[in-house]
Amino acid sequence: MGQTLAEILDGAACGRFPEADGGTTVVAAPNGRDTGVIAFTAHSVVFTDEDPEWVHATLAAMECDALSAAMNPRFLSAFLERTGRTTDTIDLLTVASSLSGEPGLELREVTDPVHPRAVKARGRRDRVRMWEADGGVLVLGRGVAGRWEVAIELDEDARHRGLGRALATAARHLVPPGEPLWSQQAAGNARSIRAFQAAGFRPVGSEALLLPRREEA
Repeated sequence: MGQTLAEILDGAACGRFPEADGGTTVVAAPNGRDTGVIAFTAHSVVFTDEDPEWVHATLAAMECDALSAAMNPRFLSAFLERTGRTTDTIDLLTVASSLSGEPGLELREVTDPVHPRAVKARGRRDRVRMWEADGGVLVLGRGVAGRWEVAIELDEDARHRGLGRALATAARHLVPPGEPLWSQQAAGNARSIRAFQAAGFRPVGSEALLLPRREEA
């Protein structure tokens, strides 16, 4: 297993996961923005600049299955209080390889810097770019530990026509050759999960990001 979060993610993208030993690895936060937890099969990774001893002691005090302690709401609440951060949800973390050639979907790049979707994305990613298709948008950027991340959004009347899958597939053509592309889907958003998996994204774990509060962002 790698020694940094970026190395761990690169390994997971290639199918090399942390040992399923029930343990928790604490690594340094890659930057001031990215802090959180990734739970792989029977092994969790906490990325933070907090004291690793605090992380392990707090996990040990959880009255739950040790395999799920890092995603236990009580641990996450303690982690949020400790760091003064906030969060949205626990996501399914998925990854896909890049694809060669042009996307099989007509896309128009959006360069409006104050587009609401682009503004939101820049709070969590660097080098953000956005494209639109009839009925939806696709946003790419460098997210956690510098990984390429994609998010898509559909108009309500464009759903159930395969557009989500088409946009997710198109995104795989837009990243540099050989680079993995990551995406997060809320665990309850079955529609999004199905679209990304149909586009070739593989589930690798769950992720909870601790976000800087808005006034600090």
